[in-house]
Amino acid sequence: MKKAWRICWLALVLLFIYVPVLILAAFSFTDANMVGGAVSGFSFDNYINLFKNSELRAMIFGTVALALVSAAIATVLATLGAIGSFYSKKLPKTLLNSANQIPVVNADIVTGFSICILLIVIMRVDKDTFIPLGLGHVVLSAPFVYLSILPKLKQMDNSLYEAALDLGATPAQALFKVVIPQLIPGILSGFMLAVTLSLDDYFVTTYTKPSTFDTISTYVVNATKGSQTEVKTALWALSTLIFLIVVVTVVVMNVLAGRRKEDSK
Repeated sequence: MKKAWRICWLALVLLFIYVPVLILAAFSFTDANMVGGAVSGFSFDNYINLFKNSELRAMIFGTVALALVSAAIATVLATLGAIGSFYSKKLPKTLLNSANQIPVVNADIVTGFSICILLIVIMRVDKDTFIPLGLGHVVLSAPFVYLSILPKLKQMDNSLYEAALDLGATPAQALFKVVIPQLIPGILSGFMLAVTLSLDDYFVTTYTKPSTFDTISTYVVNATKGSQTEVKTALWALSTLIFLIVVVTVVVMNVLAGRRKEDSK
């Protein structure tokens, strides 16, 4: 009975999470003007409009480019920070770990507003450049990448680095040929998490973006306030594609991780 209740509870939780997404995906293949509205037939018009609309194409390209660039910078900084923290003495390590926790537990709106004040108000950085926006997304995602890499460092044999030095490797060679290869799974997981955080962020982007630039999150919020039905329904298609891409990526990563474990045995 306990096992049956656990299965039922898990099924209810999964239904609560995924049914709204599946309903939206289903309506993206119809000619309805609103979710739950009248449907007269099956249609690919929303997907055609998504790629036909130049404004939507520019918004998607800009969002993906921002996510990839900011995630790459955040991953490099977080990897170096995690390695430096791991090999530091107890006090510096504790201070770095504690400082890393602050952006994680802090509200996004506070992070975005703080970056806006620091860069735009105090340092007089032009908001119409991408500097505040890029730095904002790096600050947002780097602590999460740090947390993805740290467990891999703890699982690693501490003597590997010292053994490489004893065998004649320079510190740089030991770092790039011994330590970092051991961290690849954590680095990739952190990078994907940083990309997801950047794609999803609204508050930091709102406070730091140039006035003429929109990401998916800010564009969706503005579009839902307007009356352009064609744009709104095209965003259903965009949401469905993002969901499918995430599902495929997660499945592929899990399959590759499983194969790596089998190979290691």
